[in-house]
Amino acid sequence: MVPQFGGVARSKREALVTNALLSGTIPDMRTLLILGIVCGSMSHAPAGELEGGVAAVDITPTKWPLHLRGSFRPQLATSAHDPLMSRALVLGDGETRLALVVVDSCMVDRDLLDRAKARAAKASGIPADKMLISSTHTHSAPFANASNGTPEELAYQAQLENGIASSIVVAAMSPQAVSVATGGSPLSEEVFNRRWFLEEGTMPTNPFGETTDKVKMNPGSKHLVKPAGPTDPEVSVLAVKDRRGKPLSLYANYSLHYVGNTGGEVSADYFGEFASLIRTRLRASESFVGMLSNGTSGDINNINFRRRRPPRQPFEQIKVVASKTADAAYRALEGVDYQKRLDLGMVERELTLRVRVPTEAQIAHARDVLRREEVGEKIVPGLAPSYARRMMSQAKLGAMLKVPVQAVRIGDLAICAIPFETLVEIGLELKERSPFADAFTVSLANGGFGYLPTPKQHSYGGYETWLCTNKVEKESSEIIVKNLLEMLAELKGE
Repeated sequence: MVPQFGGVARSKREALVTNALLSGTIPDMRTLLILGIVCGSMSHAPAGELEGGVAAVDITPTKWPLHLRGSFRPQLATSAHDPLMSRALVLGDGETRLALVVVDSCMVDRDLLDRAKARAAKASGIPADKMLISSTHTHSAPFANASNGTPEELAYQAQLENGIASSIVVAAMSPQAVSVATGGSPLSEEVFNRRWFLEEGTMPTNPFGETTDKVKMNPGSKHLVKPAGPTDPEVSVLAVKDRRGKPLSLYANYSLHYVGNTGGEVSADYFGEFASLIRTRLRASESFVGMLSNGTSGDINNINFRRRRPPRQPFEQIKVVASKTADAAYRALEGVDYQKRLDLGMVERELTLRVRVPTEAQIAHARDVLRREEVGEKIVPGLAPSYARRMMSQAKLGAMLKVPVQAVRIGDLAICAIPFETLVEIGLELKERSPFADAFTVSLANGGFGYLPTPKQHSYGGYETWLCTNKVEKESSEIIVKNLLEMLAELKGE
């Protein structure tokens, strides 16, 4: 797990840092200075001006096999098609330092991220509540929570935690004067709302034995009426140039779940391909670190159900979408002004949300499904046993769940961070009501607590709203939006 900067190891100095970081104890900044590892690469900005640093640490598994997270029947992978990375951008203005981190993972639990933050905070001096760490939601990465408890999974969990912490520390240890610009550009043809109203009488039975859903996720091409919600076509960007005016980093955001079709291999999906292509678009050096965060894509995918796509080879569509997204990011920067002085700020709140509690009837149904499965009976629909097991686990969660939300200010850009697979209407509302000129939301940030629909989408039913897919009270999105708008107002000084 050598720190990668644009895909290649930089220097012997960074290799020394890597060995220290991988020894099991991340050294603090003072130790790195004493070792002579940091001092030669530090170049602070003039007082009041922005400084920044970047890093990308390879977190590709080294021990196999590993199950891929992202489906009800996880595939077993024995190789990686392309690397998984933890990419970090650290920005500071002399008073505030914050870290934006994007991890090539389906989702990373809060407990692991809290441990990584604590280690990185000790070594870098950046407070843990000034770190935004999100997962891309590639469906071709291993479980981060060692759900099966195999030696390979446990080893990967440790590797992942260390890699995330390492990326923050390495990014923080080499600050230089930077300038920043923000922008956005539409890419509408690659995002589709996957929740559809169907013709009356055609809604299939859900895993709970009910036919009460009004919409269906991924319905196929028959019996379609209309999508149940909108899309967000914007590719948003935060671009950073170094002290020489050369591209240093680009942090992008797009509300697309993932692309897929990776042939059963570990892959960063289109997020990783974007990171490579955006370097080419910007004519950046090997030290450049590009990253793509996942927006509010809980109900958004890359499938046009009205018009079937021609068959694709594995990874073919990933390259198509990544190329278009990189083009949109490039266009978003046309004519923007880079600034050396911007207000930085970041606030975090821990919210307590009520957990949805299964009814006695739902528990009884789950037990009956599991009993019939145990005796070899074929269960219809096929997801019923999976949801029966989830229902039994949901009943043990407790009454309340604590979740972190964050709001970030970078000049007149606002970034909201939500630890759910967030439906698109939530992100659109935050953009519309934000007091800042530009805004976007990062999903699966600082943890992963299931899906977050709006009350309106809850009324429609469907996969994203099912109990166990969604774990918290149906008004949770409204609670989160209210808090985030208050936090944005605080950052704005209103």
